[in-house]
Amino acid sequence: MKPPSLRSHPSRLFVEVTTRCNLNCFMCVKQQDGSAVCEGDLSPEIFARLEPVFPHLEALVLNGIGEPLLSPHLEDFIRLARRSMPTGSWIGFQTNGLLLTGLRALSLVDAGLDRICFSVDASSADTFRKVREGGDLLDIEHAFRAITTARKQCSRPVQAGIEFVVMRSNLDELPAALRWAADHGASFAIVTHMLPYDEEHAAEAAYSSCTAEAIALFNSYRDRAGEMGLDIYRYPEARWRYSRNEEERRLVELVGEMGVTAERQGLFLDMKKLLQLEPGLTERVASVFAEAGDVARERGIDLRLPEVALKEQRHCRFVEDGGAFVSWDGSISPCYFLWHRYRCFASGWQQEVQPKVLGNLSNDGILEIWNSTAYRSFREQVTGYDYPTCAGCSLAPCDYVQTDRFEQDCHIGEVPCGACLWCMGVFQCLS
Repeated sequence: MKPPSLRSHPSRLFVEVTTRCNLNCFMCVKQQDGSAVCEGDLSPEIFARLEPVFPHLEALVLNGIGEPLLSPHLEDFIRLARRSMPTGSWIGFQTNGLLLTGLRALSLVDAGLDRICFSVDASSADTFRKVREGGDLLDIEHAFRAITTARKQCSRPVQAGIEFVVMRSNLDELPAALRWAADHGASFAIVTHMLPYDEEHAAEAAYSSCTAEAIALFNSYRDRAGEMGLDIYRYPEARWRYSRNEEERRLVELVGEMGVTAERQGLFLDMKKLLQLEPGLTERVASVFAEAGDVARERGIDLRLPEVALKEQRHCRFVEDGGAFVSWDGSISPCYFLWHRYRCFASGWQQEVQPKVLGNLSNDGILEIWNSTAYRSFREQVTGYDYPTCAGCSLAPCDYVQTDRFEQDCHIGEVPCGACLWCMGVFQCLS
């Protein structure tokens, strides 16, 4: 059987039913300068253009930038898709839960909803209100209760879970949040790092912008330097000194040896970033994640944790799993990273992200767009992974990625994926 990315139809659809929202969360792209997300609702006419792929879908995720419960057509979308989606497939969405009344939960479950994921980024009410401005933890309690009641009344095994966005300020609350979620009926939990959109919020990021493999190599040479009586953190000073003493010469040689080892292992080393790593942060995150794993096993929660640091080996699950992303206006994009126009500060520099639009349902059918030469070529290039790792490049950001119109990267590739961190394991979503 062909892999999902090479099949004649998408296997997963991510459909943005609305871009409107009833909260003002500070880590949301809509709240950032440079965001070009327009507000609108997906029309029934556009959604109906997706019908040809429903019989082939494994999953239909009904959210993007916005609160799905604000869509006036949500139940109609679920009902239409459920009629032709195969056995074993699922329909779900992520929500802040504020609008989920008992009657709304009943109508959603009756329409055919299979999974619902609540945004829960804290175990304490105070932290929750700071992160989800306008929200309250009590609202999520009511939402869980509403889904539980609807599940029983409709006799349908609807799964309820949570998504937890990890930041430095809420990291330590993750294990307690999982316990809280389990107590209220959660069967799964998705944990993701925060995607910082500007330099101010980048200070909240809990992941390392260096790869785990690079950090491990750096730490081994840092320890080796210590055994030699050298301080690796003096390398920048020693490197640029015209006349070096014996200690400085040995230090520069040692770091040069590290560079050769990295090249032999196929690793990108950004010494500036490595030398600026906050001592103990990676270990702290790893410790909390390990405790979270223990809680999940104890409480029977299916837990998806992100990586502690970037992974050198990349995997684009969106493309590999045959995903297609539908904007509220009918535009088709290949992944979460390239879905909208926005700015982010994910790798330590301000990045202008341009959307990759491969067609629009107002003009063409979903299968026509999916099987077009441009879309198929894009998927083949992405899964070939022959593009740079900008996060580990000491020359980034360069003119190849910092441009209003991407044309090629430094590998002469045509996919703007070098700066994407989704494929490096630190960001994830309901999928």
